[in-house]
Amino acid sequence: MPARSKAQQKAAGAALAAKRGEAQKSKLKGASRSMVDSMTEKQLEELAHTKRKSLPEHKSGAAKGK
Repeated sequence: MPARSKAQQKAAGAALAAKRGEAQKSKLKGASRSMVDSMTEKQLEELAHTKRKSLPEHKSGAAKGK
């Protein structure tokens, strides 16, 4: 499952670092904090390793929930 935006990709990278013990979980905010608990390391890797070139900065608000 590739990331749908650069923001999601960055949050997954931060969550992955915390899950691996490279960063403190207490320093995480927002989506990255919930990703640590709800996703496996493999899922986080898939999101974090998405190529960023073709991704929008943020996913459009009209498509939320899809």
